[in-house]
Amino acid sequence: MDIPLSTIAVVGLGTMGTGIAEVLAHAGREVIGIDIDEIATAQSVAALEASTARAVERGRITEEERRGMLARFRPFTDLQAAADADLVIEVVPESYEIKQQVFRALDAIVGPTTILATGTNALSVTRLAADSSHPERVLGMHFFNPAPAMKLVEVVSSVLTAPAAVTAVTALARELGKEPVAVGDRPGFVADGLLFGYLNQAAAMYEAKYATREDIDAAMRLGCGLPMGPLALLDLIGVDTARTVLEAMYAASRDRLHAPAPVLRQLSEAGLTGRKSGRGFYTYEAPGSGTVVRDALTPLDDRRGTRGDRPAVRSVGVAGSGTMASGIAEVFAKAGYVVVLAARSRQKAEAAKARVAKSLGRSVDKGRLTGDARDDALARITPAASLDAFDDVDLAVEAVAEDLEVKRQLFATLDKVCKPGAVLATTTSSLPVVACARATTRPQDVIGMHFFNPAPAMKLVEVVRTVLTSDEVHATVREVCATLRKHPVDCGDRAGFIVNALLFPYLNNAVKMVQEHYATLDDIDAAMKLGGGYPMGPFELLDVVGLDVSLAIERVLHREFRDPGLAPAPLLEHLVAAGCLGRKTGRGFREYAARG
Repeated sequence: MDIPLSTIAVVGLGTMGTGIAEVLAHAGREVIGIDIDEIATAQSVAALEASTARAVERGRITEEERRGMLARFRPFTDLQAAADADLVIEVVPESYEIKQQVFRALDAIVGPTTILATGTNALSVTRLAADSSHPERVLGMHFFNPAPAMKLVEVVSSVLTAPAAVTAVTALARELGKEPVAVGDRPGFVADGLLFGYLNQAAAMYEAKYATREDIDAAMRLGCGLPMGPLALLDLIGVDTARTVLEAMYAASRDRLHAPAPVLRQLSEAGLTGRKSGRGFYTYEAPGSGTVVRDALTPLDDRRGTRGDRPAVRSVGVAGSGTMASGIAEVFAKAGYVVVLAARSRQKAEAAKARVAKSLGRSVDKGRLTGDARDDALARITPAASLDAFDDVDLAVEAVAEDLEVKRQLFATLDKVCKPGAVLATTTSSLPVVACARATTRPQDVIGMHFFNPAPAMKLVEVVRTVLTSDEVHATVREVCATLRKHPVDCGDRAGFIVNALLFPYLNNAVKMVQEHYATLDDIDAAMKLGGGYPMGPFELLDVVGLDVSLAIERVLHREFRDPGLAPAPLLEHLVAAGCLGRKTGRGFREYAARG
C-alpha cells in the first residue's frame, strides 16, 4: 500500500528537530514544527532563516528556493497542529515518560493512517509502540546531527511495526537524499551501538590517567583517520546524552563495555556536559562554542623534557625486511638520519631498500619529493645482513614479526651489539614492551615506538614507556619524533596502547552484530561511514588489516583486561580457522577479485 507523506510534523524544535525540518522543507514537504516552548519555537525559526541564508550565500540554493522553504515551515506551540500530518517525527528529550506523553497525545489527535516516528537513539521503540493505541504505525527514524549534512538515517522497526510503514519511511529517506539503513530495535541501533561503546572506553582510559585527553584524541584522529577524537566528540554530543545512551545499552546488554564510565556521571551531575555548557572534558570559550581554551589540564606546549647528557640521535638501525621496516627506514632517511637496514640476509636487506626506492620514486612522480632529495635519502640507507652492523647506531628500532619470543631474542642480541647509551625501541602494537626490556641488561634504554602503516604517510607514533624507561630516553624519542615530523602521543605499557585498545573492541562488536544477524556487512559499513564519519567501515578495515592480525590483537586485549566483552567473536575465529584472512588471501568478510 502506497502511503503518501507530503505533510510532516516535527515535534521538538531543538537543534536536531530544526535540522530535520530544514531537510524536509528543502525536499518540498509541508513541515509543521511544534514545540511547547515559545522561545524554542522562535529560536528554531531564526536558526532556519540563518541556515538558509548561508546556503544562498554559498550558492547551494537560490533566494527563491529559500523563500519557498521558509514558507513551507509553519511553527506552532500546540500538538493539535499535527492533526493533518501524514507523518509525525518526535525528537523530544530522551525520556520514556516525555516520549510516551507525546505518543499518547498524538493517538488522540492524528488520523489512523498517520505514521508516528521516534528519533530516539537510546530508548526502546517497541516499548514506545506498545504504549500506543496503534503500535503498528510506530517506528524509529534516527537522523544524525547535523541532519542537513549527515546522509545516514536508521529506520528502526519493532516486532509490532507494519511493513507498509517501514516502506513509506524508507522511501521518504531516499527522497530526502539520505541513505536509509534498516535495523531492528535495540539500544544504539547500529551506528551509536558501535560508537558509544568506543566513546565509553575512551572516557574510562582518560579517567584511569593512562593518557591525556589531548593524546587520546590525537591518537584516534591520526591513527584511524577519524574526524574527531572521542573525548572531543563526547563534548559535542553532550556528556549527559552519552551517559543516557550508555545506560540504555547496558540495561539491554549487561556488557561491561557499555556500563557508563564513572567520569560521565561525575561530569553530568556537575553540569559539565560539554560544549553546550561551556565545559566537559575540555573547556570552551563560551557555552555553545566549539573553541577550546586552555585550562588547568592543558599540557605544556613542549612535553619532551630533557635528554640530559645523552647525545642526540644521528644514526639509526632498523631491524626487519617487511613493509613496516622499509617504511620506517624511509621516514628516518628522508629526515636526514644515517640508516642501517638489517635483515636476515643481504638479499632481504637489498629487497627492503629496493622497496624504499620504489616508494620514494612514487613521491617524486607525484611532485612530493625532488629527484635530488630521493637520491640523498637512498644514499643514507645501508643494507646489512646482520645486526652486528648496529654497533655504532644511536637508536635501534626493531620491526620484525609480532612474536614475543622472536623479539626477546632480538633484543638480547641488540643488548650485546649496540654501544652503551643507544636507545633500543620496539614497534610492537600489542606485546609488552617491558618483556623486550627485560631481555637486556639495560631496560632503562628500552622504549616503544609504535609507528602506523604506511609509516611514511601516517603521522602518529605511540611512545610507550615502561616502568623502567628513563626520562632521558623518553625525551630523546620525543625529540626524534619531532625531527621526523611525526606526532608523538605518550602512553603506558599495556595491551593495545591507545589506538588498538579502542579500535579493536569496536571492530569486534561489529562482528558480533553480523553474527547475531542484527544487520548486514554492507549496512554496518555504510552506517559507520555515513553516521560516524569513519573513512572505512569496520568490515572493510578488518579485511585490510587481516583477520588473523585482528584476532591476535583481540586475544591479547582479552587476556590482559579479562573482560568477557572483549572475547573475540566466534565468527572471527571461524573465518581465521578457515583461512579467510581478508584481502591478502582473496577472501575475508568479503570476496576479492585477487589475493592482496
